[in-house]
Amino acid sequence: MMTDCIFCQIVEGSIPAPRLYEDRDFIVIPDKYPKAPVHLLVIPKIHIASLDDLKPDHEPLLGRAMAILPRIAREQGLKNGFRTIINTGPGGGQEVFHLHIHVLGGGRLPGF
Repeated sequence: MMTDCIFCQIVEGSIPAPRLYEDRDFIVIPDKYPKAPVHLLVIPKIHIASLDDLKPDHEPLLGRAMAILPRIAREQGLKNGFRTIINTGPGGGQEVFHLHIHVLGGGRLPGF
């Protein structure tokens, strides 16, 4: 855990946040500044700064994230589809440097 990382602090419980889902590897919280009617953050419990920092031993963790996303989305009411986004680095719009996956839905989302 990195002590100055807000997501690490949320994972450890020193910063409160409503946990919509939790298992051994991930927590899911609502985004504090939602960009859609439903905007979730899927956060690994281990600190990985970004996709650029993935190592081969992280592959099972990321594969598991992709596998649980549809169930979490459905549980949060996203039965008609959802969008996932991973911002990577400053040029990719990443603001919190702890890998996380945005899950958005619940209305018509703008195209790219």
